[in-house]
Amino acid sequence: MLKVLKSGFYTTIQDAGRFHYRNKGVPVSGVMDEISVFKLDSLLENKEPSAVLEITMTGPTLVFEKETYMALGGAKLSATLNNLPIQNYKVYKIEKGDIISFGKLEKGFRSYLAVKSGFTTEQVLGSRSFYRPITKNNRLNDNDIVPYSTQLNFQPKISEIKVDSFLDDTVLEVTKAPEFDLLTDKQLEDIFSKTFTVAHENNRMAYQLTETIRPHTISMLTSATIPGTVQLTPAGKLIVLMKDGQTTGGYPRVVQLTDKAICILAQKKGGDSLSIKLV
Repeated sequence: MLKVLKSGFYTTIQDAGRFHYRNKGVPVSGVMDEISVFKLDSLLENKEPSAVLEITMTGPTLVFEKETYMALGGAKLSATLNNLPIQNYKVYKIEKGDIISFGKLEKGFRSYLAVKSGFTTEQVLGSRSFYRPITKNNRLNDNDIVPYSTQLNFQPKISEIKVDSFLDDTVLEVTKAPEFDLLTDKQLEDIFSKTFTVAHENNRMAYQLTETIRPHTISMLTSATIPGTVQLTPAGKLIVLMKDGQTTGGYPRVVQLTDKAICILAQKKGGDSLSIKLV
């Protein structure tokens, strides 16, 4: 078991996501930064996408109550294990009673803590990902207990990796979305020439961008959306749907983020700058 001494700003359990229920209005959910978690699963030799802790901005303080092996990835959060500094993308052997805590946010926005074989919290609709009201909680709280299986004899083939980090990347690559062709030349120029700022209205549901483009009067029926869909409001604001985003929307879907672009945006916080590139 992993006991939560302090929960941090917003710490959740996430896995690959909840699929085949979008027709019932259930978001995919799952980790915001799939690239970082894939690397952690590779290090720990987890056979399938495992359930991990997704740690946003300010990290928790946790005590391990069973032996296991763990690794950190994603954002850099000045982590310590028993008060000694530890690094991202390195496997650490964990003993009963070990305490991990997090300090200053150095780079990025979301960090991930993975253990060998993953956390074994309850599955709901085929996923352990938190999403209220599908799950009881939408985040971890102080004194919560997170189960995992004891691991004693793991011998990783690779104990650490050097990662070409994309935490500094500022270009979001996109493809055309269903209403792309309804944009005017001026609107297209705005989208692909401007530098945008991440608004402070950002979370697992959606990211808003502060700068606007030219407004529109397009009227359309509510239509399907997926993570990475960029909607354009009548006032010219761009809204990027993320992993907990709604499954339908009534605004024009103008561009669609690539999978990597979703991961890049997931590591941005309010005030960060970025641009959009059509591929």
